[in-house]
This record gives sequence, structure tokens and C-alpha cells, in this order.
Amino acid sequence: MKLTEDNTAGELFFGDTGELALDTRRVLVQLLIGPSIDGRRHTLLWPVLLKDENIIRRRLSELFLELVIDRNTQIAFTRQADTGDLEIAPLLRRSRLTFIDSVLLLYLRQQLTQAESRGDRAVVSRDDIFDSLQVYEQRGNTDRAGFVKRVHASIEKIKERSILQKIRGSDNRFEVSPALKLIFSADKIAALTKLYQSMGAGTLPDGEPDEDSIDDGDDL
Repeated sequence: MKLTEDNTAGELFFGDTGELALDTRRVLVQLLIGPSIDGRRHTLLWPVLLKDENIIRRRLSELFLELVIDRNTQIAFTRQADTGDLEIAPLLRRSRLTFIDSVLLLYLRQQLTQAESRGDRAVVSRDDIFDSLQVYEQRGNTDRAGFVKRVHASIEKIKERSILQKIRGSDNRFEVSPALKLIFSADKIAALTKLYQSMGAGTLPDGEPDEDSIDDGDDL
């Protein structure tokens, strides 16, 4: 199939009016599905993304989306572009983070940083997560089962967004995706770390703290 300078291809299916080659379209679809393209896992898509980066950026810009690429970690994802005063309906679905979701992400972010400093992969188990998050269980809480249920729900939510990736052959051990380093901002880390320290001092306010919001492509 002959390609033009714009990486266009012939008709790929009946009624196809698109211009991009099949592999380039697959990259766009994966970016829109989210949460990211991981060069270690998406070994066929990553070189196409790098080769056709300019074309992909143009197509995403037409949807008011920005492409973020970290070549060192081989991670790419999309986020809503800063459109200023333009009234634009956001394309990326938004999800609410509960307090447990937030502290789980903070824990995973810390594990990722520590592992990278050793040159290792960040691997955690369910037991690791529960042991770490126990500090956030409110004192005097009599609903232990409810707390365990919320932690399980948070683990599943983070797994769905591919931040926790199950290790083959194990249902209880996960690798933390390097994408978390890019999408969990320094401001969020600082805010949650402050909360972590407050809780360690026994100053957790009644009820759960205010929820934060994240984009599937931007933050997860």
C-alpha cells in the first residue's frame, strides 16, 4: 500500500474516509482509550508513535488534546489542552478520587520513586498495600470490613487505569506503571504528603477529606 507524505493510506474498510495508515490509527485509538501507551508493553505501537509524532499531535490538537511523551520511561498519554477562555466540552472522562484512592496513589508514587533510585521495577503486593494504608484507618473505627472493602475497591480502580499492572502468574503482586510519575503532579504529592504527616500525628479530621478529581488521560 503506497503512502503519501501525510502518511495516508488507502481505504481500510467500506466507507472509510480517513487518511492515516492503519498502525497510526491504532496509536491514536490507544491514546484515546488511555490511560497511556507504555513502550515496554505496547512494543508495536511505541515506534509508530515516535515516527508519526507530528501527525498524531496535529490530530489530537483538533480534539483539543495534548500529547505528552517521556522518552526515558517510554510512556505517552493525552491530556486536555489548556484552551484558556474557549468553551470546550472536555473529551476525557473524569473520575472522582476518594481519600483512599488518593493515599493509595501516593503510596504507589513513593514506591516508584524508591525503586527507580535503585534501578529496579516497582513491585507491590496486596499485603504491602494494606499494611501501608492501615495508618489511614480512623482511630476507633469499628467497621474493619468496610475499610478493607474500600481498599479493595481502590486497588481495582487503579488497576483499571493500568497504574497497577498484574504480574504474570500472580493475582496479588503488581508492577507500578512508570506513567504514575508523569501524571501524579508535584503539587498533588506535596498536598497528600502533608495529609499523610497529619494523619501520622493523629490529626485526621472527621470523615474523609475532600475528593480530588483526575482525568483518565491526564492523571491516570
